Amino acid sequence: MEYIYQYAWIIPFIPLPVPLLIGAGLLFFPIATKNLRRIWAFSSISLLSIVMIFSMKLSIHQINSNFIYQYILSWTINNDFSLDFGYLIDPLASIMSILITTVAILVLIYSDNYMSHDRGYLRFFAYMSFFNTSMLGLVTSSNLIQIYVFWELVGMCSYLLIGFWFTRPIAANACQKAFVTNRIGDFGLLLGILGLYWITGSFEFGDLFQIFNNLINKNEINLLFCILCTLFLFAGPVAKSAQFPLHIWLPDAMEGPTPISALIHAATMVAAGIFLVARLLPLFIVVPYTMNVIAFISIITVLLGATLALAQKDIKRSLAYSTMSQLGYMMLALGMGSYRAALFHLITHAYSKALLFLGSGSIIHSMEAIVGYSPDKSQNMVLMGGLARHVPITKTAFLIGTLSLCGIPPLACFWSKDEILNDSWLYSPVFAILAYFTAGLTAFYMFRIYLLTFEGHLNVYLKSYSGKKSNSLYSISLWGKEGLQTIDQNFGLLALLSKKRTSFFSNMKKPHQIDGNFKKKKQSFITITDLYNKNIYSYPHESQNTMLFPLIILILFTLFIGFTGIPFNQKGIDILTKWLTPSINLLHPNLHNFMDWYEFVINAIFSVSIAYLGIFVAFFLYKPVYSSLKNFDLINSFHKIGSKRIFWDKIKNIIYNWSSNRGYIDSFYATSLIRGVRGLSELVYFFDRRIIDGIPNGFGVTSFFLGEGIKYVGGGRISSYLFFYLLYILIFLFVLIYYFVS
Repeated sequence: MEYIYQYAWIIPFIPLPVPLLIGAGLLFFPIATKNLRRIWAFSSISLLSIVMIFSMKLSIHQINSNFIYQYILSWTINNDFSLDFGYLIDPLASIMSILITTVAILVLIYSDNYMSHDRGYLRFFAYMSFFNTSMLGLVTSSNLIQIYVFWELVGMCSYLLIGFWFTRPIAANACQKAFVTNRIGDFGLLLGILGLYWITGSFEFGDLFQIFNNLINKNEINLLFCILCTLFLFAGPVAKSAQFPLHIWLPDAMEGPTPISALIHAATMVAAGIFLVARLLPLFIVVPYTMNVIAFISIITVLLGATLALAQKDIKRSLAYSTMSQLGYMMLALGMGSYRAALFHLITHAYSKALLFLGSGSIIHSMEAIVGYSPDKSQNMVLMGGLARHVPITKTAFLIGTLSLCGIPPLACFWSKDEILNDSWLYSPVFAILAYFTAGLTAFYMFRIYLLTFEGHLNVYLKSYSGKKSNSLYSISLWGKEGLQTIDQNFGLLALLSKKRTSFFSNMKKPHQIDGNFKKKKQSFITITDLYNKNIYSYPHESQNTMLFPLIILILFTLFIGFTGIPFNQKGIDILTKWLTPSINLLHPNLHNFMDWYEFVINAIFSVSIAYLGIFVAFFLYKPVYSSLKNFDLINSFHKIGSKRIFWDKIKNIIYNWSSNRGYIDSFYATSLIRGVRGLSELVYFFDRRIIDGIPNGFGVTSFFLGEGIKYVGGGRISSYLFFYLLYILIFLFVLIYYFVS
């Protein structure tokens, strides 16, 4: 046994000192901690780099030896109940560890500049470091209870990061929505864990799989109860990985800072659901009904996410729906039993989508230099256009990420998505048709994002903000205030809007003259001395090097990570398959992954042709953006078709309304669930106050009035008392005599 495995338990705890020390420093030494804030960013990146190197060494050893190591420590023992904690190092855990650390390091480097202007800089890095600790603990857990603990910690960090700018009502609502939605799935996950323990008497994965499979094979357990438990387990990944119908929180989660979207909502946290299903796949695979449900839910998610992204205006929400659709592809592969294809797409998509999200952050960074901090403007693709010549590096990075997600060879997602599409034919032709159709939609909406953002003219100047003055810097505080903030040369707060923009644009006659004038004045940023120069004009500009460096590294990953799934040796086994051999053997003991190159090329031609068709349609429909600034809505080019204009207008409106209204799913939940629950609560409240509490309160009020009435009867005269006493006796005798006589 290698000594490296004995110390693998330290992996989740390496990043933990950063949030602890930041919290202690802000509590006891706030001024010194804030003044030395760059040290904490450096510490976070350094500690994660150690974890990355550690994880890579473990992975190399596993590739060479196909070794799985598990260490268990008993925490509490009581009669027949034993609760253990430990760690499990297998190919799945090592893959996720490398994925988490590599993306997290690049995002933290990016965040150092992106968040440098924010008062919550230290809080941001504390949350991010604690999230990395929780995520690493999740992927190395050896049993279901331990996974559930870290699962909740990951959800807590997501809640804190989505609501990072909590004074903005929309961000506060978004984090609450994510919290409540995920609680539904987490409650189902808890029920599933308890049900499996009741069946097997164990939380450990090895014992759990063996006992459960034996009970199923020997028909010694109620199959319906097994299906119910596995479906409850699947409810957790449905919420965490934004699968239908618990996907509604993911688009709203884009209210958090963009680096959070790149790390949590593209590469790591949303992948936790995929990880859990992959970890429990030996359990699910012996229950065919559950596998069918997983595949059915995922194919709905694939198609729904793609259709909802078709007409979104917010660039981050478009990428969020794209993430939802791609997570559906991964879950579809798991539902079909394609373990390798699911993990392959998990890897390739993580780097490609992180590239796209960080690229969108660079775009937003440029737009904020023009319009100030305003998400409805700086993230609105309709107000963009023509950024390619001003942010060439960002444009190149975004284009490569777009091509990868579209499935264009030889980029990363082509290899993994094509494998899922091929496997879908073997599972169900209907699912395959829907999957291929969604691949075409993916190419369409991704190139729609690219064309609206980078091509054409600078729409923001000519259409919406021509002649408007603004003096806001690229700066947003914790409290969401706009305007001039404290300038700090160390953190790159160097962007200014000119007060003479009206006179500048009033002399412009043609759009191309704008580009020419900007080109003459182009520089990486506006210097501190330019704050007093009233002749400086605002323009979109490229991000600083600390933001561009992660983009370049992610470009390399997007270009080359897909080749790990291609067999280059004579045995026809690729690096990824060799790496996953222990896990694959657990599912399919006699599986040999030999690639038929002829069949692969035929299928690839078909899938790539569909992707190019989607790209062509996007170019055709959004071509007016190049020549006219009047057409900003979806599919406006259909207005030129003449007699078919009304028909295409209806199609356009249906697509636009479906996408902009989120498929009416949020409205349905608001009408049926929220209002229904509120109405039921009001009914229960009425019953409790008027019936349950009303009965004793009624007796009390009645007694009070009787007492008050009797109080006035007593006057203190004995003659009156005798009179009423005799009167009562006479009435009583009269009634008694009447009773006996009758």
